[in-house]
Amino acid sequence: MTTQRRPKNLSTYDRRGNSRSPRPMGWNSTSVAEQADDAAALLAVPGVAPAAVYGNSYGATFALDLLIRYPNLVRGAMLHELPLLSVLEKPDEVQAAVGSVVQEGMTAGGPSKAVEHFMRFAAGDANWEGMEPRLRQRMAANGETLFGVEMGTFEPYRSDDATMAAIRVPTLVLVSEESAPSFHAVASWLAGQLGVGVRHTPGTHLPQLDHPEELVSTIRPFLQDLP
Repeated sequence: MTTQRRPKNLSTYDRRGNSRSPRPMGWNSTSVAEQADDAAALLAVPGVAPAAVYGNSYGATFALDLLIRYPNLVRGAMLHELPLLSVLEKPDEVQAAVGSVVQEGMTAGGPSKAVEHFMRFAAGDANWEGMEPRLRQRMAANGETLFGVEMGTFEPYRSDDATMAAIRVPTLVLVSEESAPSFHAVASWLAGQLGVGVRHTPGTHLPQLDHPEELVSTIRPFLQDLP
């Protein structure tokens, strides 16, 4: 996997089979556990852990699994909009809506076009059109991995109530004001399981794109209070 260092000890990484991380030979399926294991391997590098972890969408699901299986590597977690269909009352409706958008994109131009359709659906036209062209190209190129390996695999994830209640790592549950009701429902469920409140931030499913300063202002107090 490829990692990218950012100022002030911040870093991001490209998950396996995505962007600059090559797709392993014979890799045709994945799991939340595999993705969390990858993240744990990066955090286990000497001098990195315990780390404060921010996860958005699928990344938040993997971060939650880190809290459960690798709590020693995480000193705090910020979980923004996990797409956990498993906790919704009517998951089929959400799945059908997403599936329709993806199919329209596939018909229009295959996996890369389907990424565009999905991103416009999930985060709005302005976010997609406002991205740097190279970033859009990288994301579009991940279409085969997203739709051929990942989508539909992570959404059923759900840990049992006792395991969730046993999490002791400080956790901030986030949801954007403009996001779909399903994300608000998942955030409420997750916060209830963890015994914390839900923090709202302006923007869409990708607040790091449309309201980055407000997102930082929302999470900064949480980070400052971490041991």
